[in-house]
Amino acid sequence: MIIESIEIENFRNYEKTYIEFDKNTNIFYGDNAQGKTNVLEAVFLSGTTKSHKGSKDSEIVRFGQTDAYIRSNFIKNDVAYKVNMQLRSSKKKSISINGENLKKAAQLLGLVNIVFFSPEDLSIIKSGPSERRRFIDLELCQLDKGYLFNLTNYNKIVNQRNKLLKSMDNNYSLKDTIDVWDEQLKFYGTEVIKRRKKFLEDLNPVINDIHSKLTGKNDVLRVVYDCDCTEEDYGEKIKANKIKDLKYKTTSVGPHRDDLKFYIENVNVRKYGSQGQQRTVALSLKLSEIEMVKITIGDTPILLLDDVLSELDANRQNYLLSSIKNIQTIITCTGLDDFIKNRFTLNKCFEVTDGNIILR
Repeated sequence: MIIESIEIENFRNYEKTYIEFDKNTNIFYGDNAQGKTNVLEAVFLSGTTKSHKGSKDSEIVRFGQTDAYIRSNFIKNDVAYKVNMQLRSSKKKSISINGENLKKAAQLLGLVNIVFFSPEDLSIIKSGPSERRRFIDLELCQLDKGYLFNLTNYNKIVNQRNKLLKSMDNNYSLKDTIDVWDEQLKFYGTEVIKRRKKFLEDLNPVINDIHSKLTGKNDVLRVVYDCDCTEEDYGEKIKANKIKDLKYKTTSVGPHRDDLKFYIENVNVRKYGSQGQQRTVALSLKLSEIEMVKITIGDTPILLLDDVLSELDANRQNYLLSSIKNIQTIITCTGLDDFIKNRFTLNKCFEVTDGNIILR
């Protein structure tokens, strides 16, 4: 799987630019705040419909403009796909694939598999649970349409149920309708829990192998699904917490409160691991994403690395660079020294200066 080219218009600090990518390594270098990361954001958006920063479409459209455009060309299993995306300041985005308009943006998910790795990901172990839920949700939504359907419906029901709980002060008779929402909550929530559990069962041997190679040690790394409810007891927990939910007007149990825990030889890395251990586990987790895509779809993802090398020591740099051979990679950095030092092949290099991209 590769991205052949991208054209962006009125996107962040770009008025209009067109880029043709090499099928292997593409380097975008230059000083900070010149627009390097904006290129990665455009690629990520064109495959996932969302900004890796969590930005709204209105924040992405170039200042003074009403619309931004991303036109991307992908190759998957020797088939060409042209993805056009229009981001609007005041309306929902519109997307087409090979000229056919999508009814929902989520229909794009699964066409392209993208792994994004930024310095912020190195703190995913010590960040809050929402970041770890975001990791597993984004990965599964790209790999499994069924999971996307169940998660989307679950999130909608949680939001509707919360609105209902907040409305009861003015209309207490609405209490009689909550059981209907609870049944749907249980159904879709249980499906989400089961799929997350299966994903982590598949992930553990992969991440443990990568971590062992990174550290040169045989210490066992485990990722544990710290689920708020199990698939067996979820329905009972919804019932048991109904009075609490009515009091605080929010849904207090379910997979929207799940977390992941990381253990090295039964030691909780988030609580007791050193900063070096936490960063190594985070790197192992991101590299595991690549392997999980390979295992699931039999193809490699597109890898986006946003100024990550500067955050890694020489050992981790070497391992990362050796791991991304034969994968189309788009990398941002301030200079080329790390790549030259590691004798890394630079297939295409682009210099970025104030929203202008020059092939070097």
